[in-house]
Amino acid sequence: MGQLLLLRHAKSAWDDPALSDHARPLNARGRRAAAAMAGAMRSLGLRPELVLVSSSRRTLQTLEGLGALEGSPRVEPTDDLYLAPWTRLLDAIREVPDEVRSVLLIAHNPGLHDLALNLAPPDSGAPGRALAEAYPTASLTEFAVEGPWGSLAPQGAKLVRFLQPKDLPEMAG
Repeated sequence: MGQLLLLRHAKSAWDDPALSDHARPLNARGRRAAAAMAGAMRSLGLRPELVLVSSSRRTLQTLEGLGALEGSPRVEPTDDLYLAPWTRLLDAIREVPDEVRSVLLIAHNPGLHDLALNLAPPDSGAPGRALAEAYPTASLTEFAVEGPWGSLAPQGAKLVRFLQPKDLPEMAG
């Protein structure tokens, strides 16, 4: 059984109009949310072996904000994941070697939200209902995946959890 973790980048700053979208950094709230999500991931025992991350500054800073991930996963920053549609994100996951048991994908909306909605079966309970409403910055979705990564298809994963920063005590209020 494989584990797929989808993490939307944390909140980014818009205060420098001279920066390109690709170059926007995290703001203070985003850095706090990434650190809070890192703590949640550690407490849940989530240990990705491979991190696929968009090459944008805010996704790379979100990864940096997670701190040292247990097991020192291989990290692959990829230009092609920047603002990618869900079908491209799915293709990236399908390219993961079968010996990898846990993948963390850090990317952008709307592609990431669309991917999560397409992977989750319609009967995903409370996590599925929350996921259908929105995919806020620094939110994390965990899926269980049976079979090889290359055969992952829409509605082909079990939604385990959907965790938003507002669900974490450090970010409440």
